[in-house]
Amino acid sequence: MKLWQKNTNTSTAVETFTVGNDREMDLFLAPFDVQGSLAHIKMLETIDLLTSEDWKVLSAELKKIYKEIEAGNFTLQDDVEDIHSQVELLLTERLGEVGKKIHSGRSRNDQVLVDLKLFFRSAIEQLVQNIEHLFQLLQQKSEAFKENLLPGYTHLQLAMPSSFGLWLGAYAESLVDDVITLQSAYKVVNKNPLGSAAGYGSSFPLNRTLTTQLLGFEDLNYNVVYAQMSRGKSERIVAQAVSNVASTLNKLSMDCCLYMNQNFGFISFPDELTTGSSIMPHKKNPDVFELIRAKCNQLQALPNDVALLTTNLPSGYHRDFQLLKEYLFPAFVTINSCLDMMHLMISNMKVKENLLKNEQYKYLFSVEEVNKLVLQGTPFRDAYKKVGLEIEAGKFEYSTTVNHTHEGSIGNLCTEQIKDAMRAAIDAFEFGKYHKAIEDLTA
Repeated sequence: MKLWQKNTNTSTAVETFTVGNDREMDLFLAPFDVQGSLAHIKMLETIDLLTSEDWKVLSAELKKIYKEIEAGNFTLQDDVEDIHSQVELLLTERLGEVGKKIHSGRSRNDQVLVDLKLFFRSAIEQLVQNIEHLFQLLQQKSEAFKENLLPGYTHLQLAMPSSFGLWLGAYAESLVDDVITLQSAYKVVNKNPLGSAAGYGSSFPLNRTLTTQLLGFEDLNYNVVYAQMSRGKSERIVAQAVSNVASTLNKLSMDCCLYMNQNFGFISFPDELTTGSSIMPHKKNPDVFELIRAKCNQLQALPNDVALLTTNLPSGYHRDFQLLKEYLFPAFVTINSCLDMMHLMISNMKVKENLLKNEQYKYLFSVEEVNKLVLQGTPFRDAYKKVGLEIEAGKFEYSTTVNHTHEGSIGNLCTEQIKDAMRAAIDAFEFGKYHKAIEDLTA
């Protein structure tokens, strides 16, 4: 079944090529397509394009389909092109001619748009929840290991003392900024395109403000041409926000691969969370971190993939946009699985104590000794030169005691302040607003 089918049959080769993986991808959109239809038919009833009786039977049947989707009892039939066709086909099969009335005032273009925005809204919420879960663990471990010193590096050369608490706390705060960028993506997708039709509006007196309220959107995409132009742009913005999260996980994974190396030996994991070698019996490989690193590298390429796919297109709809689903939908599955696995690994991480007692790390404390001289009144440049000459002469003496008190330092992690920043970032989404609207719509 095709919503656009007339009396001419399409070549099988053309149909296979143009449909591609869209049927598989459209299953991600199934609940959101029904939500959009429920809002649309209520609006049609208020402008007398549906009778009250037609609206009641259509609404009841759509809610049944919605429950089937939630229960996992929904598929696309083999001869059905997409999710929009499947829903309309089911309504027509079950209700007769009234089922065909749900498409008045709509195009597949704005159906896809509203489905995507509803999907992205929900997917961003799930991603934020998973980020918060890892954030809480990182903060917990940061506090637990705040007394355990760790070598700090610049240029991969020994630099200054750090701590496991400072290291893990850095990634917790990185996730705060990642959530803030997700806020921007959320604000972009939380706008209603429904009623833009094929991108040029409709001669029907559609009430787009009503569908905005019914679907819990924060606002409208007002200009109908821009509503269609937002296709591709919205995905690019979402892709960038996802890639920011991937960047944080990628760097943490690389650190863990490095710190697990026997030449570092800073952290370790239970045997069951590592893999072995087919030839070397001593190996404990960081395969989980390597795969998180690789998957997150792929996700960091996502904004570029989306940009290249949508570059040089004029305004209006183009079939190129169909392929965006194949990039974005699996991306959310991937980033969430990476967050889950990172949580599992960090939950079971052990850190090596008294690392910096080893004399190989003594030059980490050179700045500490310079600062002691400065505190005693020696000008910094003179203190720097004195300690440098002692190092060159092999006469450098040091203490492994550090006393850092300023905000965000080893001795003052500002864990609560970072926690407050994350709480404020998450609260700013106000997910409850759209939840209430959707619950009322589908009840």
